[in-house]
Amino acid sequence: MNRRAWLLFVLVSVLWGIPYFLIKIAIDDLSPLFVVAGRLAIGAAVLLPVAAIRGTLTALRGRIGVVIGLAMVHMVGPFLLITYGEAHISSSLTGILIAIEPVVIALLMSGSEPITGIRTAGLITGFLGVVVLVGLDVSGDHWGLIGAGMVLLAALSYAFATKLVQDRLSDVPPDALTAATTSVSTLVLVPFALFRLPSSPSTVGADSWLALAGLGLLCTALAMLAFYRLIALAGSNRAGLVTYVNPVVAALLGVALLHEPLGVATVAGFLLIVAGCWLSTRPTRKPAPTLVNAA
Repeated sequence: MNRRAWLLFVLVSVLWGIPYFLIKIAIDDLSPLFVVAGRLAIGAAVLLPVAAIRGTLTALRGRIGVVIGLAMVHMVGPFLLITYGEAHISSSLTGILIAIEPVVIALLMSGSEPITGIRTAGLITGFLGVVVLVGLDVSGDHWGLIGAGMVLLAALSYAFATKLVQDRLSDVPPDALTAATTSVSTLVLVPFALFRLPSSPSTVGADSWLALAGLGLLCTALAMLAFYRLIALAGSNRAGLVTYVNPVVAALLGVALLHEPLGVATVAGFLLIVAGCWLSTRPTRKPAPTLVNAA
């Protein structure tokens, strides 16, 4: 990757390590549905004017169907799953479970990049990491298992969305694509979120409102712009590797600021997932061409 891609990689890694911490704060006083709709509405309010001023929205002509599909699998679905899932598990565990995404991307890309022995070992290792996390960290906790399952479904959805962007939308300017997907997602969710408004704004703490604003401005608007551009520059496999750093940021914030436990099972599961992601996304070496003696 070039220098610009690396800068985007670091930026997205940090921005997508923060939301799990902010979600945990926001849902203390706000319903998960209201939090998701609110962050998307804030993102759309920022991104639509930017795309309109730059005149990039015309690039979406003829692609409304695939944009709607992307909004469902990259925002509406995973955002709801993660936010509701965090009602039952810690923010640090949420971030670590999302780290399984590169393994899923490797499976989705198996048609163009064959699954070798090393990649198979990586897929198995990553799966074992999930088993360790879910089996030991939330063992015996019915709602914890449900929350972990929701987060894993979100990771699957993120992986599919990443491949969809590379295959169908990588040539669309990131500001237009992000403005469109956040707007579609807002239109889908706001009618339902109106039934989940806080009973009284005065009962919502300032920290919850600030967390919601951060989710919309930083973790949605800015992060999506950077991520779509990163996919265009580096491809879906490399872009998906931002989940190497996300869990570290999420775990540090959860432990340091929310006083969440960080047990041996959490660390072991995380290391297995990272090892599995690294093995499963290694580029395959093409065999050297055989020289034929012209004589």
